[in-house]
Amino acid sequence: MRHSWWGIVFLVVLAGLVFLLDAVLMPFVAGMILAYLADPLADRFERWGMRRVLAVTSVFLIMVLVLVISLLIVVPLIVQQAKQFGESLPAIFEWVKNVLAPKLEEWAGYDLQTEMENIQQVLTKNWRDAGGYLAQALGQIGRSGMALVSWVTFVALVPVVTFYLLLDWDHLMQRLADLIPRRWLADTLRLAGRCDEVLSAFLRGQLLVMLCLGVLYALGLSLLGLNFGLLIGFVSGLASIVPFLGFIVGLTIALLVAVFQMGTIWAILGVIAIFAAGQMIESVVLQPKLLGDKIGLHPVAVIFAVLVGGELFGFTGVLLALPAAAVIMVLLREAHDRYKNSSLYEEGSTVTQDAEVKGQLEERGSHDGRDSS
Repeated sequence: MRHSWWGIVFLVVLAGLVFLLDAVLMPFVAGMILAYLADPLADRFERWGMRRVLAVTSVFLIMVLVLVISLLIVVPLIVQQAKQFGESLPAIFEWVKNVLAPKLEEWAGYDLQTEMENIQQVLTKNWRDAGGYLAQALGQIGRSGMALVSWVTFVALVPVVTFYLLLDWDHLMQRLADLIPRRWLADTLRLAGRCDEVLSAFLRGQLLVMLCLGVLYALGLSLLGLNFGLLIGFVSGLASIVPFLGFIVGLTIALLVAVFQMGTIWAILGVIAIFAAGQMIESVVLQPKLLGDKIGLHPVAVIFAVLVGGELFGFTGVLLALPAAAVIMVLLREAHDRYKNSSLYEEGSTVTQDAEVKGQLEERGSHDGRDSS
């Protein structure tokens, strides 16, 4: 019992430190996550005969190369399409109000035109406010040189922290294992392995799935000739962090753009075919190959963890949300398994009683089915 209280006190102190040192911890938490994601590739290079320093340097160069290519090629295209989309919004609103709204009111009796006018007024007001807030923020940053220096310093620290953590990752894990009390070592390593499986399945696997889906959607929509195809594919890939959300968001936006831009049934069928093919590839190829049979985090758990982490600890909380949610989920499953195997759960239970209860539940289900029919 005394050890349990020490554990609770440690967690409370740790949460307090995260809350107090939010801004300072950001580059270190980001570097830790990047080092965790890149460590398997460095280990693979080591198995191929490279020394640790050379393996880590190679991985780091690959990460920098990917970042530079994204900044030089992909990001400018996405920004350009986002700007074009913003310039096209007034025309889209006019088309919805003058063309789509009358047809929808004629078919379903729904007054979409009034709703669109309200939405347009809200967006216009918030857009102007956002511009004012942005100008104030930029002005404040310009006046506060130390704030700008601190922000640049934190961003520049991320690759430095990532490199050194990745270089000593295996030694750090071994030292942490050496600090664990010996009687808890086996259970701790087993639970840590399960946490690693969940995080690997979600972080590494799901990020690759998101990247592949974003590329597939962007390429397909661009070949179809759809405006903003790259932007829609990028948004769909990001939203795919929650299963089916990227499909729903991307398909909805692409269909609206296809109807507005082309207005033909073939364009609509082409968009549907692209997203249907993306879902089929995800289910048949991407999920089995990249995620395997490992169980990732539930979509609701992902959303809840990110929102709670951001609310409590800011950006550092967002970075820590998924690892913390994975650990909590593994601990809850461990507690569930121990409860099912405990004397409290099994006390007074026999095979005959379990069979009788199961039979009663099945009989009740069959009665409910007949009553409903």
